Amino acid sequence: FASYYGDHMVLQKEPAGAVVWGHGQPGAAVTVALLGAGGLIVMKKTAQVKGPSGTWTTVLDPMDQCGPYTLTAEQGLENMTLRDIYFGDVWLCSGQSNMAMTVQQVANASQELATAARYPYVRVFAVAPARSDVELENLERIDLPWSIPTAENLGHGNFTYFSAVCWLLGRSLYETLGSPIGLVEAAWGGTPIEAWSSRQALQTCGLLEDTGSRVKPPLCFAPPLCPSFSSSTSAHQHLSGPQAPSVLWNAMIHPLLNMTLRGIAWYQGEANAFLNTDRYNCTFPALIADWRQAFHTGSAGQTDPLLPFGFVQLSTYRHQSPDDSFARLRWHQTADLGLVPNARMPGTFMAVAMDLGDEHSPYGSIHPRDKQNVVHRLLLGARAVAYGDKDLVFQGPYPVRAVLEVTKGLLNITYSQELVCRQRDMQSFEVCCSSQVSPCQWLPAPMVAVGSHTVTLALSGCGMLVLGLRYAWAEWPCEYQSCPLYNPQGLPAPPFL
Repeated sequence: FASYYGDHMVLQKEPAGAVVWGHGQPGAAVTVALLGAGGLIVMKKTAQVKGPSGTWTTVLDPMDQCGPYTLTAEQGLENMTLRDIYFGDVWLCSGQSNMAMTVQQVANASQELATAARYPYVRVFAVAPARSDVELENLERIDLPWSIPTAENLGHGNFTYFSAVCWLLGRSLYETLGSPIGLVEAAWGGTPIEAWSSRQALQTCGLLEDTGSRVKPPLCFAPPLCPSFSSSTSAHQHLSGPQAPSVLWNAMIHPLLNMTLRGIAWYQGEANAFLNTDRYNCTFPALIADWRQAFHTGSAGQTDPLLPFGFVQLSTYRHQSPDDSFARLRWHQTADLGLVPNARMPGTFMAVAMDLGDEHSPYGSIHPRDKQNVVHRLLLGARAVAYGDKDLVFQGPYPVRAVLEVTKGLLNITYSQELVCRQRDMQSFEVCCSSQVSPCQWLPAPMVAVGSHTVTLALSGCGMLVLGLRYAWAEWPCEYQSCPLYNPQGLPAPPFL
């Protein structure tokens, strides 16, 4: 079997068929059997080993959510056996250090670790950080083979394994669906999206050989997971090591493409607040489309071509920073449309996290510990987008209309949902003002009234010409769970431009 198969694993359940593959003698026949209780043969498949790669692949018939099973592969007199196999939903979790944060690092860690044993049907697997200049067919290293969750393998060490966001999402999906969940973590701190993108995806966005651009010093608070940027005396920073184009795609994602997946969770973007920030509105949609196509093809069409893809919008970093790179990156995470799913990013869902800042996090403020609220918001999106719960509110309120009352100096904004005002913040809304004698400038537009679906802003400093409107456009736009606007379900209004 390929390196990421093993005892205790979860394979994707119906309606898709799970793909299993491995290595053998070229030209030989491999017989794969699925055995139930008492050794009863449930299914048998035969696959031919292809040369010169020496690999075989077969697709199991779709199975309902049950187990345990035993999976065997035989080639002549050789055989391998994997035990305690279940069928359920398999999710891949990827990104940088906020995805790599383990359960022992989050809020209420001891309580979360103590409850691990209650979820023996949520199985975990962690890919070891690795990079390659060429696309690999198999994983070079594994941090955690398929395992039943324990306090040890959910809190092995800081930024090692297992991902808190991945675990909490999988546990919540299990509680919601009642079926086994398989979780595969492939994350590396301090890495930009370019490293996780294939060459084809980078070509789509005009980035290939040299993805360097004007960048600030690398942002990383998770040693030893923080790879080093090579120094450069030019205005361009040359990316090397784990930041280099495609190296993590090659080593950590490409080997997984034969897996049949149910969904992907992504938590990345901090590195790109300081690298190719304004390309992210291309690189992120391109990565999503490319991964979907690659997993669909690699799984012989079993993974949905519109594979559900959830992500976490950037949280916070520095108080009172004049830099707007975090704000721009948040906007670009939605392909500059503010809300997902949208026309450029179908089948996606987003957890807004700008109100979950953690200034006193021992891992640096860029690593907030409240991953439970992050996952609560991700779960709502997964239930709505991936599992089709049509009656579920999974997004915060978003503006649908803005009407200027020139004579009164007011701007009335109508929102898509009922509003709950938690903070009458004078700085959250800004308008772009202009006149014939001065360039456009952003000025605060204080909130003077909040109705059930409307916000009224005062434009006293703006004059008559308003060219733009933005909300929560800052690196740290609001305090913990205290942004100005939420819906009754407690979901914050996302930032917009």
